[in-house]
Amino acid sequence: MNRETRVLEVVVEAVDTMLDDYDLIDFLQRLCERCVELLDVSAAGVMLVDQSDTLQLIAASDEHTRLLELFALQHDEGPCVECHRTGQTWLNVDLNTPAATAGFPAFAARAREVGFATTHALPMRLRHHVIGALNLFHERTRTLTPADVRLAQTLADVATIAILQQRTIDRQTVEHQQLEAALNSRITIEQAKGILAERWQTDPDDAFTALRRHARTHRIKLSDLATRITSGALDTNTIDRT
Repeated sequence: MNRETRVLEVVVEAVDTMLDDYDLIDFLQRLCERCVELLDVSAAGVMLVDQSDTLQLIAASDEHTRLLELFALQHDEGPCVECHRTGQTWLNVDLNTPAATAGFPAFAARAREVGFATTHALPMRLRHHVIGALNLFHERTRTLTPADVRLAQTLADVATIAILQQRTIDRQTVEHQQLEAALNSRITIEQAKGILAERWQTDPDDAFTALRRHARTHRIKLSDLATRITSGALDTNTIDRT
């Protein structure tokens, strides 16, 4: 299947998701996975602002990227943070070049330790309203093509519209409620992931994959499943690890 056909399928998938009562975290997790698939990047992450206009991590394609993004937030530096702050796109940032990383040396050092060589950050915004950033990482020095940049921004724009869409109440209220719920749910999901990883003695990424697969198979929201696991209401032996 060529990339144009796959891109169309992904856009249709996103639109179909927005037509129903969707799981925001799972939607953004899929966005990260689609970026890795379509843009030939090694990893991706999504940061959004909460009600107090504080940037928070919502989704990442793998555990190493999640921890790196949390590091960026804790130190308040990195292209992703600057992208949200200014609304400007950061492309082809060579993490091995001091001049390119002068404004965020600690983040660059940590990113190199994880194994990344290049990063990009694209704003998630509607008109002048910036609600977060889509972050892309390469394990090698690489430049995004203009076509890749357009596609990445399109995926970020589709996700932004999904987050800001109106249902029955004011757009701003919807945004805050969805983001606050997502942030609260993310904590529970991380706890559930940790429980499974510890009990199974497995990698957190594998535990998260099993968690998402079980939620989809049984048509349960990821956050609801995580709550059942952390509260002890669900026997984790019923979750398929493979």
